[in-house]
Amino acid sequence: MNYTYKTRGTCSSSINFDIDGDVISNVRFTGGCNGNLKAISKLVDGMTVEKIEKVLAGNTCGPRATSCADQLAKAVRAAYEAEKNV
Repeated sequence: MNYTYKTRGTCSSSINFDIDGDVISNVRFTGGCNGNLKAISKLVDGMTVEKIEKVLAGNTCGPRATSCADQLAKAVRAAYEAEKNV
């Protein structure tokens, strides 16, 4: 299933990705720090929701209380919960 998450408090405006069970692939950020977000996308490809949350949840960016990585952790959890309820 393809999922789109609207980010909050970051330079990126949304995150798109595929979720199959609890495995995430094809992560694409809209906006934000292009090179860093491409790297994050490659690093998390094939990871589970739990692993992504364990590694990325709570990361901040400068003075912000969140980051694109933290928003990805929130996004994959939201997608996982939505998929379970379908």
